[in-house]
Amino acid sequence: MYSITLYMNESTIYKKLSDFFTPDHLQVINDSEKHKGHSGSPNTGNSHFSIIIKSDKLLSINRVAGQRLIYNVLKDEMQNGIHALSIKIIS
Repeated sequence: MYSITLYMNESTIYKKLSDFFTPDHLQVINDSEKHKGHSGSPNTGNSHFSIIIKSDKLLSINRVAGQRLIYNVLKDEMQNGIHALSIKIIS
């Protein structure tokens, strides 16, 4: 069995979220340096991210459903590199 590792960074995440949500505001911040050496962290430099997003697609659903939708859009990245994701949905 082969292991597939995606090369992923904040640009990859930004593009996927931007393409799906067409947001009015989107920030993707790489927080990986703050977590360097933490237990469970892969220490890849691309594993911990914060997202701040404003999109009409997220305004009509509750916060938890919005977070689930974001996780679904980033499903491959969540399975292959993202260790932690902080999400702030703004209105």
